[in-house]
Amino acid sequence: MRNPMRLWALAGAVLLSSGAPAADNQLTAQEKAAGWKLLFDGKTYAGWEDPTKRSPPGDSFSIEDGCLKSTSHPKIEEDLFTGETFADFELQFDWKISPRGNSGLKYRIQDRVFLPDQRLPKFEDNVNAVLKNRRTDRPAKGQEYVIGFEYQLTDNAANSDAQRNGGLHQTAALYDMFAASKDVTRPVGEFNHSRLVVKGDRIEHWLNGEKVVDASLKVPEIAQSVAKRWGKDSPVYHLLVDQPRKSCQVSLQNHSDVAWFKNIRIKRL
Repeated sequence: MRNPMRLWALAGAVLLSSGAPAADNQLTAQEKAAGWKLLFDGKTYAGWEDPTKRSPPGDSFSIEDGCLKSTSHPKIEEDLFTGETFADFELQFDWKISPRGNSGLKYRIQDRVFLPDQRLPKFEDNVNAVLKNRRTDRPAKGQEYVIGFEYQLTDNAANSDAQRNGGLHQTAALYDMFAASKDVTRPVGEFNHSRLVVKGDRIEHWLNGEKVVDASLKVPEIAQSVAKRWGKDSPVYHLLVDQPRKSCQVSLQNHSDVAWFKNIRIKRL
């Protein structure tokens, strides 16, 4: 008769040698050796701008069941930002979205501004106005707008914005600029795995193991897209087309919908 303890030990050795994945919000020894850094420990805001320590405290994110969770209709609608900045990097994360939800991950962030209480009819006019006359306080209620590039996350099947603009607002798109080449999202309520590569002006968006965007941030289509929405006289046009900041924070977006994020890891390139 075979020794069951020996068989168990052999099975464990095979698992270790095959590079079994780490538990949620952890890195394997191999990943650490390869230069990966964990951005979320599953329990705290370590590595992020802690919203609970602001004055007044932010309420757009919470930590729940090992996830960073964006909250629905917070008093202060704002992203969650990494404490460090990154230039060239690869980032991976798992996420899921609520029914009809909308969220995203922003990178190459050029600026962030709180919008005024008294708003103009057009959203873009509000952003342009506050960039020219920036408010310096942190409001108890309001919205912070982030100017950067967005890896879009949404419910492709039921979100109304995802149905417009020929896929430019669907999951894994470079929002408003390049659509994902295919829809490989999992059903709402299931976690997806995303990968983002930023190197110089080149970017890649991956979703569930497939590359769906491969583009340059310096192609004419970027400038055309920004000009169409913001106008060439807008400060936003200069920020997104010229991209004066190369080492930037990364943020998880709060779009007033619930979304969950975990296993967030980054490697500098």
